Amino acid sequence: MKKIILASLILLSSSVSAGSLVCTGTVDSVVYHGNDKLMVKLSSMNVPVFICNPNTTWTVAGAEGRVMSSETCKAIFSMFLSARATKENISRVHFDGDNVPSSCSSFGAWQSVFVRMVSY
Repeated sequence: MKKIILASLILLSSSVSAGSLVCTGTVDSVVYHGNDKLMVKLSSMNVPVFICNPNTTWTVAGAEGRVMSSETCKAIFSMFLSARATKENISRVHFDGDNVPSSCSSFGAWQSVFVRMVSY
């Protein structure tokens, strides 16, 4: 019984650290980084964040069970490029994972996040 309670506490404590956040705004930058990762920064965000890898599946800590395929990565990045070029507002980007802060203006530099949804 003690082992079950201890295991439950460990699972609960790991899931509590994961964040979820919705950000909005215009796309300030779309970035290709030399490590085959793509980044995005909205006007409501303080720094760009890694959102996917166009060559492989993407997962991040704190967003267990969520997997982005390389094809979805390319499609989402294309959406961000289009929004950047047209200066259109992105109405909702849902970010998940351990590196997601409590506000859009509090991301840490060089953080990897999972994009659950983009509404453009």
